[in-house]
Amino acid sequence: MDLFGFLPDFQSMGIEMATLAMFIMLLGLLITGMPLAFVTLLVALLFALGWFGPMAVPLITSRIFSFVNSFVFVSVPMFVLMAAILDRSGIARDLFDAMRVVGGRLRGGVAIQTLLVAVVLAAMSGIIGGEVVLLGLLALPQMLRLGYDRRLAIGVCCAGGALGTMVPPSIVLIIYGLTASVSIGDLFTASFLPGLMLAGFYITYVLIRAYINPAIAPIPEANEISTGEKLRLLKGLILPIMVVIFVLGSIYGGIASVTEASAIGVIGVTLSTVIRREFTWSLMMGAARQTLATVGMIVWIGIGASALVGVFNLMGGIDFVSGLIIGVSENPTVIVLLMMAILFVLGMFLDWVGIALLTMPIFVPIIRDLGLDPVWFGVVFAMNMQVSFLSPPFGPAAFYLKSVAPPDISLGEIFRSLLPFIAMQILAVAILITFPGVTGR
Repeated sequence: MDLFGFLPDFQSMGIEMATLAMFIMLLGLLITGMPLAFVTLLVALLFALGWFGPMAVPLITSRIFSFVNSFVFVSVPMFVLMAAILDRSGIARDLFDAMRVVGGRLRGGVAIQTLLVAVVLAAMSGIIGGEVVLLGLLALPQMLRLGYDRRLAIGVCCAGGALGTMVPPSIVLIIYGLTASVSIGDLFTASFLPGLMLAGFYITYVLIRAYINPAIAPIPEANEISTGEKLRLLKGLILPIMVVIFVLGSIYGGIASVTEASAIGVIGVTLSTVIRREFTWSLMMGAARQTLATVGMIVWIGIGASALVGVFNLMGGIDFVSGLIIGVSENPTVIVLLMMAILFVLGMFLDWVGIALLTMPIFVPIIRDLGLDPVWFGVVFAMNMQVSFLSPPFGPAAFYLKSVAPPDISLGEIFRSLLPFIAMQILAVAILITFPGVTGR
């Protein structure tokens, strides 16, 4: 026993048994319902004291400081604030109305319109929770009213809302970039085409199903939109498209860093509410509170995960796990597939922030040792996290939609509706692994 009298001497166990003990402790505490951030921080503290003694505590604090002291991390609350302002303004509603001109008389047009709106919203904020709720409030009732197949409508809203994971500026890619020490600008550039590819899969799926079985996506009653009405509706596209151009254009054009571009985005969305005469202090205060809650969760998970990974690394655990993974096969593709399988399983139970911060310090050095591109791997990781947002039993997109869906739509029906979209996401992961050139790397 150590000098505290209640902690076992973990060092005497050896790294193999200590790793197993750490995993069992993590799992046991998570089952109790304790938040992931506090679980990881508690386990990190216990193992630091049990392995190194009380002098290890400063090691934890230095590790935490290096995580929260990153300048790029400032972009996270900025993009969250963008999403929160969008959530409270009418910009998304007008954007959805404007897309009626695009949908027109196309079979499945409302579903396609919903997916196009989802792509634009993703390019404005990169936060999936707000997007799924917005689509659930705007698009789901309209599709159900028009007689769309319930499962198709549910799947489109959930999967479309989750596109914020892939389409820049994605918070998932920012956290990955911080953890893996790779350029976030490069990640945004590499993920743009795969994000559009996935959206294209969804649109193709809707068109094929709608034309095979027209009953699942009826064409609305003839209601010709006048030229004047079209122009009025298309005005709703101007402000969102301008915000997207300024944010992504400043990054890709080398004018601004990701952090600076996030500030430009907040200014752009705020000015949009002023132009639309929606700006109020209550709107901004509500958005600020939502941002504080969301970013607080991300920071606490980051603190706990950084502490745990730091302690595990000092114990020699990362080298041990790396050796186990590399020992599975000499084929890099097999190792990548094993990593994807681990991420897929973790995604069923853990939040993506925790997954990124816990696994990437182990996986990314292996990827580099194998001679693979960590930017490409970041895009594959983000695509894998798409699956975690939809997959049962804890797919967050399903719970977000359930919070705004009609009472007769059960959580079980939502998860069943998502199965074809999960299959398309897995196909996209396979394509990225098989054809890395899709990312432009």
